[in-house]
Amino acid sequence: MEDLVSIIMPAYNAEKYIGESIESVLNQTYQNWELMIVNDCSIDNTANIIKNYADKDSRIKYFHQKTNSGAALARNKGIELANGKYIAFLDSDDLWKSDKLQIQISYMSLNNCDFTCTYYDKINETGESLNKIIKYEKLANYYELLKNCPGNSTVIYDASKLGKIYAKNIKRRNDYILWLDVIKKSNNLQCIDQVLGSHRVVAGSISSNKIKLIKYHWEIYRNFERLNIFYSLYLVIYWILKGIVNKVC
Repeated sequence: MEDLVSIIMPAYNAEKYIGESIESVLNQTYQNWELMIVNDCSIDNTANIIKNYADKDSRIKYFHQKTNSGAALARNKGIELANGKYIAFLDSDDLWKSDKLQIQISYMSLNNCDFTCTYYDKINETGESLNKIIKYEKLANYYELLKNCPGNSTVIYDASKLGKIYAKNIKRRNDYILWLDVIKKSNNLQCIDQVLGSHRVVAGSISSNKIKLIKYHWEIYRNFERLNIFYSLYLVIYWILKGIVNKVC
């Protein structure tokens, strides 16, 4: 019997893309999942779209935050209510390939690993390919993770082994801190070298300008990870240079 996978999806004003994201879950060849969608007080048609899907498929669970609290707390609500052995993450504008869960869960089971990610590609606002594949190291430890963040919508961890791990309440890069907390329990992150998801690049989104995120990296390294000032400075410079290279390329 397939183990239950809980898919965490925070949503805020996601009416343009959330239907496609949900459809990519419905199209999974791996069928034993629950999709925990937490609406963070959207003011567009997001709630109605989610409800329409939830009414048709009981595996889709709809939750509404009482106040707009940000992606971290919305994500945590989904994790809190999750019932699965595995916890997966999918942003409300990203997409999964139809065999994503089948391949990743089989890999985790066969290799007895509890923290994985995959390659992914990038698409534009209309879903067209940007011809860019984002790869990750086959095996990463804590120090390698400090310099390279996996794609949020590619990550799965085994909650039956590691327990439920929650995001810190920081506006941006809360997913990055979450992975740093997970790897402290898992010891390593294994990457499946297949493109199993698509990240949508949306103009004006929180993640669209990597350089602007640098101050959050500094806060993470100094205030959350308690790294010394010299190592933190090295990591921030690394991320700046990495952002410049990616922009040029």
